[in-house]
Amino acid sequence: MVLSLDSIIRRQMMILNTKCPHFAEYPQNKHSRKDTEMENGAKGTICVTGGTGYIASWLIMKLLEHGYSVNATTRSNSASECRKDISFLTSLPGAKDRLKIFNADLQKPETFGPAIEGCVGVFHVAHPTEFEAEEAEVISKAVKGTLGVLKACSDAKTVRRVILTSSAYSVAFNNKGSLNELDETSWTDVEFVRSLKPDVASYIISKTLSEKAALDFAKEHGLDLLVLIPTLVTGPFLCPQCPATYKYLNNANMVHVDDLASAYIFLFEHLDAQGRYICSSINLTLEELAQFLSKKYPDYPIPSAECVSS
Repeated sequence: MVLSLDSIIRRQMMILNTKCPHFAEYPQNKHSRKDTEMENGAKGTICVTGGTGYIASWLIMKLLEHGYSVNATTRSNSASECRKDISFLTSLPGAKDRLKIFNADLQKPETFGPAIEGCVGVFHVAHPTEFEAEEAEVISKAVKGTLGVLKACSDAKTVRRVILTSSAYSVAFNNKGSLNELDETSWTDVEFVRSLKPDVASYIISKTLSEKAALDFAKEHGLDLLVLIPTLVTGPFLCPQCPATYKYLNNANMVHVDDLASAYIFLFEHLDAQGRYICSSINLTLEELAQFLSKKYPDYPIPSAECVSS
């Protein structure tokens, strides 16, 4: 029997956090550094792709706070994108001296080269989010873009480590029956997703296939690649737009964006880290979320648990 998307999420997404540490609880590196070193970005430069997005903007802020310089990529293929206000990035503390903005596009992977040149690390966050686009188009854009970024990392000769942003979608969907635990060895079954035909099928499949392609590339070319797999990311926004995935909110594990950003830096700075890492903190049903928000913000018209669950 084919299982519904909702039943898969209820059965499998809720158990992702069994091996997923709350990264905010990890001790942060506390190496002393002079103020002049902070101002000059003495820790090196990290390239963050998809720089105007929800996760990437937090990464930029946290990296600047930790003394890194940042090369952020943004897409500006149209007149409207060229006029996009990025002051929420350029006004960050430290941005004036240690943040550079580069134009790059996943459809033109070679455009990432200048942003990656000279960097000690790359946090690849950019990914197509056209959920209603043709599956083949989204997969091609995601896979070719990711491989193009990794090729630029390999060509740069300065990149010590790359952290790829994957998704819980890449581990959670299969038809293997009742599971007690999903961990970093778990993979989504692409054909099973196609049989379900969920609204976000192209995103789920492209995330899964681009991660696999990235791991294969890194193994073949000797590139130090880690994969960070967040569940639903929550918390305050720096960027002005709401992430597209919020339109598909369901019962899910969640992680705070501050914890996730700290996880990137933690993994980058700890040389013994390797492989895939799920980053998750708490599981909530929509009913529990509605109850929490209603108590926290009584003046706002939060839907009742009954409305949410209906």
